[in-house]
Amino acid sequence: MRRRAWLTLGAVVLGGGGVVTYAVASPSAGHGTGGQARRPVKVYDLALKGTTDGKRELPRTDTRQFSLLGVSWTGATKRLHGTAQVRTRSAETGEWSAWHGLEAADPLEDPEAGPDARGASEPLWVGPSDGVQVQVVHQDGSTRTGLPKGLQVNLVDPGVVTAAETKAEPAAFVADGTPSDSASPTDSAAPGASVSPADPASPADSASPTESVTPSGSVTPTDSGPATGSASPGDSASATPTHSASASPSATTPTAPPSTVPEPPIVSRAGWGADESLSPDPSDYNADVKAVFVHHTDGTNDYTCAESPAIVRGIYAYHTQTEHWNDIGYNFLVDKCGTIFEGRKGGVGLPVFGAHTYGWNRESAGVAVLGDYTSAGATDAALASIARIAAWKLGQYGADPAGTVKLTAGATQTNYFGTGFTAGTAYTFNRISGHRDGYNTQCPGNSLYPQLPTVRAWASGPVQGLKLTSLSGASLSGSTYYTKGAITAKWSATTPGSLISKFELLVDGKVAATASGTATSAGATLAAGSHTVAVRAVHQSGKTTTTAALTVVTDATAPAFTTAPKLSLRTGTVSTTAVPVTLGWKATDDAALKSVSLLSPTTATFGPATTGSSRTAKPGTASTWSMKAYDYAGNTRTSSVSFTPVILQETSATRSGTWTARSSTSYLGGKSYSSGSKGASLSWTFTGRSASWVVSRASTSGQAYVYVDGTKVATVDLKSTTTSYRQAIWTRTWSSSAKHTVKIVVVGTSGRPTVTTDGLVYIK
Repeated sequence: MRRRAWLTLGAVVLGGGGVVTYAVASPSAGHGTGGQARRPVKVYDLALKGTTDGKRELPRTDTRQFSLLGVSWTGATKRLHGTAQVRTRSAETGEWSAWHGLEAADPLEDPEAGPDARGASEPLWVGPSDGVQVQVVHQDGSTRTGLPKGLQVNLVDPGVVTAAETKAEPAAFVADGTPSDSASPTDSAAPGASVSPADPASPADSASPTESVTPSGSVTPTDSGPATGSASPGDSASATPTHSASASPSATTPTAPPSTVPEPPIVSRAGWGADESLSPDPSDYNADVKAVFVHHTDGTNDYTCAESPAIVRGIYAYHTQTEHWNDIGYNFLVDKCGTIFEGRKGGVGLPVFGAHTYGWNRESAGVAVLGDYTSAGATDAALASIARIAAWKLGQYGADPAGTVKLTAGATQTNYFGTGFTAGTAYTFNRISGHRDGYNTQCPGNSLYPQLPTVRAWASGPVQGLKLTSLSGASLSGSTYYTKGAITAKWSATTPGSLISKFELLVDGKVAATASGTATSAGATLAAGSHTVAVRAVHQSGKTTTTAALTVVTDATAPAFTTAPKLSLRTGTVSTTAVPVTLGWKATDDAALKSVSLLSPTTATFGPATTGSSRTAKPGTASTWSMKAYDYAGNTRTSSVSFTPVILQETSATRSGTWTARSSTSYLGGKSYSSGSKGASLSWTFTGRSASWVVSRASTSGQAYVYVDGTKVATVDLKSTTTSYRQAIWTRTWSSSAKHTVKIVVVGTSGRPTVTTDGLVYIK
């Protein structure tokens, strides 16, 4: 059974190495109850101790709550020959994690550190935990390896400090009983620095201590504390962060020069809950900022952005209380949601001397991204904030973030790529460089490092990837857009909007509309005529880029039907419900005709060059044929006419000669006339604008003459290889409706004289 207990921790060190355990005491009843609403930052030093069987391990042990841990030892110059591995128990689920390796930093001597400076691993953020297990593994996999003296596991509880974090926290628990070899209980504050698991054979990913170059011309501020009035960061939807004001200029504090770009929002030290008593020493300043080094803090990427202030506090406590630095090493920190946190005190607008990139701190600033970016790249939000803070700091000294600069080495060493540096010698760096460019470390990770060219481009400008994606209110024909006047241009860019000053909509090269850097569209109304339209993006640096110009023609004139819709009869099969007709028209536009649509009595859409369509019409019924013409600018014109197809049965014709009536359901109305007598005739008189003669056809069918208004106009042969009925075999259309007489006369073709007629159709 588990009982809750506050731990009292001892720090017992065995000579010659080994695992050290620590005491636990004061058990009390209860499990899972909430803790105090506000809780200060604490660091617990748990000394490792050798067990009786000689194994190098700390068994699973219940602890007070912590969220960040690392391993440290006596002597900043001592090397840990092996890898410290830890696993932790979640305070929320009670589940134990997998083993995590803690990367040990190279033994670097910091002349500014006191005699209590310690060697340390990178800190590892594990989230709220209440149990830990530790082992030290030699490079050959054995736990039997010589360890430096004073080996400790350092647990950091970042506390509950800011208003946004105030809530009940899980209590810590301890197993029954207390180890018999525990030392006298203590509850000391422990040192701190940024930690992360890594491959034991890989270079350290630590924030490097200050190099040994003596600051030249450095000054001591009279007021090193941050300004008040900061916002407390939350998750990604937290309140807009603010930053502490730069220290007031005085005889001992430099003046913050203006930058060429806007200052981004920065959460102040007060905003993330810095305990300024952990950093009592005054700030030191550089002459300027020539370069910015990008880091990652290592640890998990699964944190929520509401946890970011606690992570920053944990790193701060580790740097100051475990490694005994005088402040957090980084000048700024950025979380995956893009929130920027003030790091080392002294004023965000001033060239504060940091401890982030060994050998190069005197001329640079350091920005660390919370998380491990070895196998996964940083978010666009994080990259944008790196670009913004780097551009702002470099812009204070007129430096182009995409440029290079010569930095003077403050230490003799080799970087990650094997490039050697000699103290006092100048070397060329990108203005925005990775930690590994100046020091032998994997930092900022194999995935973030290749993202630095993007950061440089975003920070320097011009805006990248600008495209004019669409032009609403206009239609494209070929390479030209047409509009009635009002247009909306839409665009996209790969540079984040936070780095863009504004967008400008250009018409004929002049600014017609202005939009914010986060906007994606803007509108304008164009005068009649032809224009060019483009979008110009203005980067915060003032650099501009412009899309290719589009040609846009403003056309306010509607299309015209130069030939109104008209209906004419065509050949084909006739029935009592459908007569074959041709719908004809002609539409034009003074700019560009787009299409013509049939609206009634049925619907269809035609291209701009089409002037006719084969349709059918219901006989005996007046139908309105309505058509609409569209141009590319969106102007329209509608034209409508009404027509009635009429079927005249053969019985209504005037006859001469001999005709025989026939009956069949295949005939129109069930009847037809047939004649083989030469000269026999039928004539119909009507008032209309189109007519068609309807017949039956077969292989024995003969010929007939067709007369219109007394004039012979055609000789029609009804012969067909297949028998068919109700066939409109001959048609005639006039320009207007008038009275006409159509007469058919049997030719009396030899061997096949018979003609069978099924009536006449006309349109009125």
